[in-house]
Amino acid sequence: MENLFYAVVLSVLPISELRGGIPYAYLSGYPIWLAYVVCVSANFFVGPLVFLFLNTLHRLMIKWQFYDRLFSRFIKRVRVRTSHLIEKYGFWGVTIFVAIPLPVTGAYTGTVAAWLFGLDRKKSLLAVLVGVCIAGLVVSFIIYFGVEGLEFFIKKIE
Repeated sequence: MENLFYAVVLSVLPISELRGGIPYAYLSGYPIWLAYVVCVSANFFVGPLVFLFLNTLHRLMIKWQFYDRLFSRFIKRVRVRTSHLIEKYGFWGVTIFVAIPLPVTGAYTGTVAAWLFGLDRKKSLLAVLVGVCIAGLVVSFIIYFGVEGLEFFIKKIE
């Protein structure tokens, strides 16, 4: 159980998210379906927590110059990385952005982007959930079948 706890922790950390949690759980001996369910569930809770932070503590902390500079730089990067998808596709843009299992494209950045562009909170959380589920499937597929299995699957679709 201890390793599953570590997988949950990896799934909610901004750097690793599902890319760290699912492989860790699977390589620790848990079945891929359990790794998927536990890590995706943990990673989804990032969205509500980020919205809670942005609507409460952020308003208090923005008064601190250090935090304001740090947050402003982060927002600029989020805007550059997400504006093309979210301005064009809205809900689906958030989903696509979160679904890509690469660094800085997960639930944290997707939720902040939805907040930044003023999207509806409930729809944004649904978009993050769908994106997290898709990213979890991609990571699970790669871990279980390897990169060759993913390439084979993509060729069959085309």
